Amino acid sequence: MTDALDDAAGVREVKSAARTVELLELLAARRNRPARLRELSEALGVPRSSLHALLRTLVKYGWVRVDSSGSLYGIGIRALLAGTSYLDTDPFLPLVLPFLEELREKVDETFHFGRLDGTDVVYLATRESSQYLRPYSRIGRRLPAYSTALGKSLLAERPSLDGHLPDTMEALTPHTITTRPALDAELERTRKRGYAIDEQENSMGLRCYAVALPYSDPPADAISVSIPLARLTTQRELEVVDLMRQMRDRITRVVNPLGLGSY
Repeated sequence: MTDALDDAAGVREVKSAARTVELLELLAARRNRPARLRELSEALGVPRSSLHALLRTLVKYGWVRVDSSGSLYGIGIRALLAGTSYLDTDPFLPLVLPFLEELREKVDETFHFGRLDGTDVVYLATRESSQYLRPYSRIGRRLPAYSTALGKSLLAERPSLDGHLPDTMEALTPHTITTRPALDAELERTRKRGYAIDEQENSMGLRCYAVALPYSDPPADAISVSIPLARLTTQRELEVVDLMRQMRDRITRVVNPLGLGSY
């Protein structure tokens, strides 16, 4: 995939830069689980000596942190600053946030705003229900597009899934769709009903609904709601999905005249 992109752009990949990005993404994906040099070396297929030199450089500039023993590495504060800058300068986020807040106030459920990035969906904003508070923030978190309502609402809008599915679709729960035929069938159902469903595919006990935001072509952003099954009824589902469709249309009417374009 990378080689094809490089050839199309007429640019050769800079190996040291690619290795740095891969290392930072690996550390970020581990969240609160620092890693030893050996673990990182094996995961990236890079000699320890080369990786150690890279880690020392990144520690020096704050992109990686190391514990007092000098043996455990984690993502550094510079990564936070870069991520915050992305959110601060995104043209769509401040336009969508008031609608996300309005949804939460009307039905007191947890709503998300996410963006498709390759094979994943990245959470850019969350408004939590007062009835169900997560012990962690989802902002900046990545989840596979194939297993999320956000992701499936966006995959359903694409003529091709090239570049948006991993080589292997792993099960995150017993309910996760893990085969291409099953996913294709689910995306077709998504198109017909106009919204996507995540049926406990990421978190047991939660059902999620999502609609794509069609202010870019194809849509790259979507909003979703997460509702515990313990308090979900057919009437509640109809109410929430109808509200989200209304918000989708209102958001699009606000964004389209601004001519912000795509990403």
